[in-house]
Formats: sequence, structure tokens, C-alpha cells
Amino acid sequence: MLCAVALFVLWPLWPPLVLAAWTAELTRPLLARFEKGLKGRRRAAATLSLLLFVVLALPLALMTIGVITGAQELLATVEGSPSTVSALQTLTSSPDAPLPSSFADVVALLQRSGTQGLGLLTNVAGAAAKGLVGLFIYFAGAYVLLLDSAALWEWLKLHSPLDPKHLQRLGNAFHETGRGLLVGVGLTSATQGLIATIIYVSLGVPRAWVLGPITGIASVVPLVGTSLVWGPIALGLFLTERPIKALVLVVLGIGVISLIDNLLRPIYARLGALQLPLFVLFISVFGGLVAFGTWGALMGPLIVRLSLEALEVSREERTPA
Repeated sequence: MLCAVALFVLWPLWPPLVLAAWTAELTRPLLARFEKGLKGRRRAAATLSLLLFVVLALPLALMTIGVITGAQELLATVEGSPSTVSALQTLTSSPDAPLPSSFADVVALLQRSGTQGLGLLTNVAGAAAKGLVGLFIYFAGAYVLLLDSAALWEWLKLHSPLDPKHLQRLGNAFHETGRGLLVGVGLTSATQGLIATIIYVSLGVPRAWVLGPITGIASVVPLVGTSLVWGPIALGLFLTERPIKALVLVVLGIGVISLIDNLLRPIYARLGALQLPLFVLFISVFGGLVAFGTWGALMGPLIVRLSLEALEVSREERTPA
């Protein structure tokens, strides 16, 4: 009962704690290199490893905020269209915001983007103070796990009611989910999003910096995949009397954007393969979003992957042969 209450107390902090564990696992090769270069100074090596990780991840985080903000604006624009045809035409003909031409325009753009980003972060975190607490727990947890994960894991195996070999299997599945989501699925989606963005920019599609990443995210949808995004864009180009560009987008969508998934997914899978079928991954992501909110996109696949591993362990125990 006390353990159940302890888990209940820690439950609100599960997103930064899970991300901290995955970050520590992904950063461990950097720790080994820095520790060797610093002649065994493990704490300094852990600090440098986390700082390098933050430097690499911060631009991606800022880009994600910008994309989500742009996607919200795009959704509002499309919802305001009186019909489906009008929405498709708006999607491919609504001009992008003009580039700043003076210092005052740059300042105004930064203020507007900063306000939108702050509002988004506030909504995601629930409150600014809660977000700061989460960031502190994330960095502190990643630092502690980088330094003491081996000792903590041995303590857990010693005191857990589970058999150590079963606990090891679940631990491997936990880290596999992190590598699979952040590296395997993440890199595949990011690559497809980048290629789609370049194609959209080349064809003069407005809001390419928003539609491109959304195309990458759509790669996890079974059967339709990225065509869920570039298909309506091609139809919108056709409806706005740009049939040549629409045809080019269809050809590039089938021959480049969609094909790149089959080429790169096996390569990225070597770095972080998630042992979940694509359909199961899809329903676990969106089921997690419905059940747990934004962070459910991580919690859903994690729970499903651990459940499958637990069922496999149970089957092996029932039929050891």
C-alpha cells in the first residue's frame, strides 16, 4: 500500500522522469567519451554531456513550438472556410506572412512569436511554475541517472518483487521504447518532414515550414501515411489552376516522400528499433493522447510495449520448453 501511495505521489511528475531516463540512456555514449578525455572526472563528464545534449535539442524544441503555433493558425484558417473546396484552395493559395524588411518589423515578429510560444508553453505545462519544476526535475533526473543508474538499477533488482531477469526484460523494453520513439520514429519523421518542406518550398506552397513537419508526423499513420497531407495539397494546387505543380507533387509524393520511408526506416531502426507494428504504434499514440493528454503520445506506446513484454514473459514462464 505504501508503494502504491508513493507511485501516486510521483505520478504527476512522470513525463520529466521518463524523459530524463531516456535522455540518460541516449547520452551515455557521450559520457564515456568525455570521461575518458577528462581522465575519469565523471561528474564533469556528465555535466558536459547534458550541456551538449541541450545545445543540440534546444533548436529542435524551438522549431517544434513554432510549427505547433503555425499549425494552430493554419487550422483556424481552414476551419473558417465555408466549404471543403474553399479550404483546399485556402491551403494552397493563402500567402505566407511577409518577411520583415526593417528592424522594427523584426522586433514586432519576435514579440509576436515570443508571446505565442510563451502561451503554448504555459498551456502545455499547465502553468509557468509547473513548467519550471518539470524542467528542473528533468535535468536533475538525467544528471543523477547518468551518474548513478547502475547503482539504482541494482537496488531496484534487489528490492523489487519481480524476478531480476523479468525486471531486466521490462527495463530493456522501457529503454527500447525511448530509443525507438526518439531515434527510430523521430528521425524517420524528421527526414520525411524535411524533404517534404523542401518540395513544398520549391513548388511555392504557402506555409511550407508548417505543412512539411506535419507531413513527417503523418508518416506514422498506417496505409495512407504522408499522402494524408501531400494529397490534399496536390488537390488544392489543382483546384487553384496549377495542374502542373499538382502533378509534380503527386509524382514526388509517391516517388520521394513516401518511398523515403521504406529506404530510411530500416537504417534508423538499427539505431533505435521499436518492437511494435506500425498499426499498434499508431493506435497507442492516439489512444495515449485521448487518455493522458499531450504527454500520452509517449505514455501510450510505453504502456503498450511494456504490456507486450510482460505477456511474453508470462508465456515463457508457463511454457518453459
